[in-house]
Amino acid sequence: MSTTPEKGHVAPYTHPAGGWGALKYVAVNLIKEKVAGGKYKLLFKQNQPDGFDCPGCAWPDRQHASTFEFCENGVKAVAAEATSKRVTPAFFAQHTVTELLKQSDYELEQHGRLTHPMVYDKQTDKYVPIAWNDAFQLIAHHLKKQPNPDAATFYTSGRASNEAAFLFQLFVRMYGTNNFPDCSNMCHEATSRGLPLTVGVGKATVLLDDFEHADTIMIFGQNPATNHPRMLGELREAARRGTTIVSINPLKERGLQRFASPQHPAEMLTGSSTQIASMFVTPKLAGDFALIKGLGKRVIELDDAAIAAGTKRVIDVDFIEAHTSGFDAFIDDLRAESWADIVAESGVSREDIDAWTDVYVKGERVIACWGMGITQHKNSVATIQMLSNVMMLRGNIGRTGAGLMPVRGHSNVQGDRTVGIEEQPSEDFLNRLGQVFDFEPPRHHGQDVVGAIQAMLDGRTKVFIGLGGNFAMATPDTPRTWQALRNCDLVVNIATKLNRSHLIMDGDALVLPTMGRTEIDLQEGVAQGVTVEDSVCMVHMSYGMNKPASPDLMSETAIVAGMAAATLGSAKVDWKWYARDYSRIRDAIEKVIPGFEDYNERVAQPGGFHLTPASRNRIWRTDSGKATFLVHAIDKDTPIKRAREKYGKDLMVMMTTRSHDQYNTTIYGLDDRYRGVFGLRRVVFINAADRERLGFAAGERVDVTSVWDDGIERHAQDFLLVDYDIPAGCLGAYYPETNPLVPLESIGDRSGTPTSKSIPVLLSRAALQG
Repeated sequence: MSTTPEKGHVAPYTHPAGGWGALKYVAVNLIKEKVAGGKYKLLFKQNQPDGFDCPGCAWPDRQHASTFEFCENGVKAVAAEATSKRVTPAFFAQHTVTELLKQSDYELEQHGRLTHPMVYDKQTDKYVPIAWNDAFQLIAHHLKKQPNPDAATFYTSGRASNEAAFLFQLFVRMYGTNNFPDCSNMCHEATSRGLPLTVGVGKATVLLDDFEHADTIMIFGQNPATNHPRMLGELREAARRGTTIVSINPLKERGLQRFASPQHPAEMLTGSSTQIASMFVTPKLAGDFALIKGLGKRVIELDDAAIAAGTKRVIDVDFIEAHTSGFDAFIDDLRAESWADIVAESGVSREDIDAWTDVYVKGERVIACWGMGITQHKNSVATIQMLSNVMMLRGNIGRTGAGLMPVRGHSNVQGDRTVGIEEQPSEDFLNRLGQVFDFEPPRHHGQDVVGAIQAMLDGRTKVFIGLGGNFAMATPDTPRTWQALRNCDLVVNIATKLNRSHLIMDGDALVLPTMGRTEIDLQEGVAQGVTVEDSVCMVHMSYGMNKPASPDLMSETAIVAGMAAATLGSAKVDWKWYARDYSRIRDAIEKVIPGFEDYNERVAQPGGFHLTPASRNRIWRTDSGKATFLVHAIDKDTPIKRAREKYGKDLMVMMTTRSHDQYNTTIYGLDDRYRGVFGLRRVVFINAADRERLGFAAGERVDVTSVWDDGIERHAQDFLLVDYDIPAGCLGAYYPETNPLVPLESIGDRSGTPTSKSIPVLLSRAALQG
């Protein structure tokens, strides 16, 4: 990576989120990316029924979309695709891989769009051009020579369309493996594994329209202003209607304090803004489970008091009796739980928990939203199930204006899972897939992200194929992940722009350039649309509007078909026939996956259609046939507790987070203006009292060392300490710079997700001075 010292500054940001600052950065990014001619006009087709779906986040679109359905970070994503900058064969001829590795992630991003398929030449340490068919034959050669199909792993990014993802999983399963690590494993896997046991499905039970009817919205572990900026528009309207919005997050993020909507001239012209959250609850890192359990305990105490006083019950007795199981055991456990343990483990006072509970029980229609602040901990599955328990106490699932809302990250991460990117596929899915395509799918579970890295490290997996994403930087334990990729005989990355994953190899490597969501995908002269599924299970069509960045690009779907045809032949499946007309793939999805009946007809309607989860209609696909209360104890033996026993108060807990100028691992710029950081990324946010207690001066630089019991040293060096409003004992820092601190084995119980929001660490004075 780049060793150039960062030059920037830290200054308080006193303005609201959005506003003129957002509009300024829209212009800055269009200029920086050299978006040519009238291409900026395509922004007005973003998230429109007759346009393209944003390649950024999975926030849902209004079916009655306005002419202004894009946000600052959506513009960054579109500008990155529409850039006029190009990474051509001439670029690669000028730079060795070793030279490119010294550049920062931001510098790599800024080179522009990939234009030609390239293969790594180890002798010159450079990428050189390769014909598409030769690239497919190289892939087929490596796949065919493996001793068993499980020696290959197939990663999927959440930007892949339903069509590309379905064809990908069919190819891989016909090849013979369920090795499907994907970005879900690193974000909402706890949701996908936790909710089916409580309400029968690991998806949202609400629609966007429910936000118009909710009187209370609770937002857990989420920063909408950076990660889902269009969500702030919904929250603004809700707040102005009188909806109570509560933020439950260690950080009081600016976007949930004040927001000035660029869509509303009065706020822009007067400099006014809207207060979003009226209450902030700030648990310590890894304290959410105890906090939510405290909410449930207090609800039961209030209900007991109502019974004693002969007043209206606080819990929804009718819902509990008609629709749930396990209630008695759950409330017995709540009553037995210690308030002292709840307060100590959550980091939130009893008074604040009581005040929050008063808000919750006052609400008649409550939506609970959550992001990765909830899902990237050891106990995340239990935390999500506890949240589901508490929502069930008052019947807040399966009715208008209330429900569960996991807010997904990448634009089609949920759709990819729906159409089969799943390392633990159900027997029903495999049976239908096998029947439709006349083959016997593999039945054993495959590799998730952590399992794939471990298998590459152990030498059990020798081929890595990535359908999008930046695997080398998105994953934990960075040096070990890089070694894992270098252990492979072949690494293939399908991408729109250059990133660090393309530079981590020791054997054969291919970079295969693909079209972006914004580009016109012509197959045999006919423009193809692709479909995606958003965070509320709406499936809708997306058509590109721009000319492709290069005539040598292929669509993701066509690339998958090319790999499959070269590897498996076309006797059983005519892969290229499917790739010539994506409606044929949608017809196949309809035959395999329930809910996609009349797929092509329904998705052609403006706004698409809803894959309605049964739980929205109070139909519970659980073993008991009812929504299930699950009992969980507060874990008293965690890696953090064991580390604290050894290191005492020197032990801190770190969370990784995004800056405002990035999306996942894509670094668009070096500012995080809502947190007051400009031109810097190697910063550590710290409570000022902790900084003083640990003996560091304001603005001092530190090294960070993670604490784990496997004997491996994990360090991240030369970070600027920044005083911040963060709970005592907690730290925040950006990823991917701090991903080396996350041990590969530190994963969520039953989810396998890296615990990137609760890393035990120690600080020391920087050995290097930046």
